[in-house]
Amino acid sequence: MNIICVIPARGNSKEIINKNIINFCGKPLIAWSIEQALASNNINDVYVSSDSDQILQISNEYGAKKIKRPDNIAGDESTSEDALIHAINQIEKDNEKIDLVVFLQGTSPLRSSEDIDEAIKVFINDELDSLFSACDLKDLMMWKNKEDNLTSINYDYKNRKRRQDMQKQYGENGSIYIFKPNIIKQNMNRLGGKIGIYVMNEWKIHEIDTKEDIGICEYFMNKKELVKNK
Repeated sequence: MNIICVIPARGNSKEIINKNIINFCGKPLIAWSIEQALASNNINDVYVSSDSDQILQISNEYGAKKIKRPDNIAGDESTSEDALIHAINQIEKDNEKIDLVVFLQGTSPLRSSEDIDEAIKVFINDELDSLFSACDLKDLMMWKNKEDNLTSINYDYKNRKRRQDMQKQYGENGSIYIFKPNIIKQNMNRLGGKIGIYVMNEWKIHEIDTKEDIGICEYFMNKKELVKNK
């Protein structure tokens, strides 16, 4: 099978300037995802899609192939799906048949190459069309506030069950997605068809969106020795 990895990385991040290439545990942040994908036993090629020449150059130095993203799909309203479909089309222009796409978010470094390979194994063994990684929410009780009216979402607060009696609930952690190319093209969505799940350790739910997240993720990268295990 020809399994490729695509890592979208926009250059104009707002909350953290140049977020994808900040120094994170001694390397540019995106380098961790590139190296994890390259260390996979199943991925043939790793591509980074970006509108930023700087990000593309750094990514190339760490072993990724470059895909320059057009400005019209690199704005604040653009989606990861836009970048993924563009990347797939660019790769297929070279008459390369893609069987599976592994989509990694560069801002979710708390994973290993083993996570990627195990997720691919689940995808193939369960004959899936798409898959997402997630963490067990356990007894996380979620509420929504609409017009100052609080409502419980994933449980009935009037009929609170024991933790062991609650149905399994998972939170998408944004770390790993796998899909067949036709799924994203047909649905304009990374998920579709027969959807599966790869469950990761709870601490791997953390990702870097704010400056405060950097310290949290650095703690787990070192504590769990992911800095030694791509």
